[in-house]
Amino acid sequence: MESPKVFVSYSWSTPEHEEWVLNLSTELRESGVDIILDKWDLKEGHDSNAFMERMVTDSSVKKVIIVCDESYANKADKRSGGVGTETQIISSEIYSSVDQDKFVAVIAEKDADGSAHLPTYYKSRIYIDLSYDELYAKNFEQLLRWIFNKPVNIKPGLGKIPSFLSEEPAKSLGTSAISRRCIEAYRNSKPHAHGALKEYFQTFQDNFERFRLEPSGGHREFDDAVIESIQSFIPYRNEAIEVFLTVANYGDTENIGEDIHHFFEQLIPKMGRPENVNQCHLWDWDNLKYIVHELFLYCVAALVKEQKFDVLAILLQQRYFISKDEDYGRNTMRGFGVFRNHLEAFEHRKNRLKLNRKSVHADLIKEFSTGTGITFDYIMQADFLLFIADSIRALSDQEWGQEWWPETLIYRSYGSNTYELFARAESKAFFDRFKYCLGIESKDDLTPLIESFKSRQLHSSNANPVVGLNFDKLCSRP
Repeated sequence: MESPKVFVSYSWSTPEHEEWVLNLSTELRESGVDIILDKWDLKEGHDSNAFMERMVTDSSVKKVIIVCDESYANKADKRSGGVGTETQIISSEIYSSVDQDKFVAVIAEKDADGSAHLPTYYKSRIYIDLSYDELYAKNFEQLLRWIFNKPVNIKPGLGKIPSFLSEEPAKSLGTSAISRRCIEAYRNSKPHAHGALKEYFQTFQDNFERFRLEPSGGHREFDDAVIESIQSFIPYRNEAIEVFLTVANYGDTENIGEDIHHFFEQLIPKMGRPENVNQCHLWDWDNLKYIVHELFLYCVAALVKEQKFDVLAILLQQRYFISKDEDYGRNTMRGFGVFRNHLEAFEHRKNRLKLNRKSVHADLIKEFSTGTGITFDYIMQADFLLFIADSIRALSDQEWGQEWWPETLIYRSYGSNTYELFARAESKAFFDRFKYCLGIESKDDLTPLIESFKSRQLHSSNANPVVGLNFDKLCSRP
């Protein structure tokens, strides 16, 4: 598929807005869109007006994104500055062109009443809203579908027998309508919001088995099927991320912690061998193991982002019940490390394709993180937090050693600065809110952990825990 050329029109409103546009443009380029942006393509000595006119009228530029904030709308209506010049060209193109699909407004912010800031000439047209974090992933996908002309809903042809009558239906988690109902209920403080969340979680759990692959029989290229399955699940993963972000923003934390804990607990047996299967290969369920691991990472990242530490403490400190643990053949209680597994399919893929990569697992998490509303930095921060919390547990747990290995931290240089979470914990007040996620009472409780890393009693890999924890500066100010 050819990468379409897309021009981004926006206002230099504030440094923060410019950064927002730059991040959006970067995410689109990472998704295969050839973005044309003045910061990248308009060089010194170029005629800015000629550049803008060419971007709007050039037939090779297939789409134009109009990033709308209050400043853009005002300048467009007043025909002032570069925005005003672009507006004269764009509005003329819109009104004279038969093609109604070359231009779309992307909403970066709304007014106090929740209304989109739009130029007058665009007010009757449909826009794409990226102003809410919790809806970002879903609407970013909508933007990509518009750019690549791949709409979700395609008008079917007439006169043909529907394919579902003669073919096996495509796999579906069946949660799309329920997730939207849940998100809207929380955003609008509906009394049924908690019930909608439990319905979403239950439907997710009930239908997750639909993505289980048939046993591979040791087929050498089974890793291809694992990757394809993971990719096919991305829309449902993005739904879950929206739910996590929404609940973290609007939910009653007294209830949601136990609900989320139970949700992940119910996914544990689905990562293993079904009772009706006697012969299988170790990698046969690696797609489901990857999906659950990734979901747990994103859930923790969403809670870190929204500073829902009481909910995090439940997920990180309460253990998870496993009926007939395969390692012991009996019922056990395990820490959250159960969600992180070594995936043999990825190791096999690296060797089969001779990939010069440290971790196919980490590569996939990074590759598929685009457009989720949670940056990869937050994912790495969540991975580090889970690694530290698991390492603290491992010091006192004689039955299990370290279980959580921070896959994504191969992308973090060893001498990197501390993570935002632990930088903020220089404040004792912040540390006191956050410490229960680690299961500690004071900074001193981290000293045995630091010593164990230094003596190599605990493995640290690329995590660099002393720097990442910001240990020397923790609780150094009120």
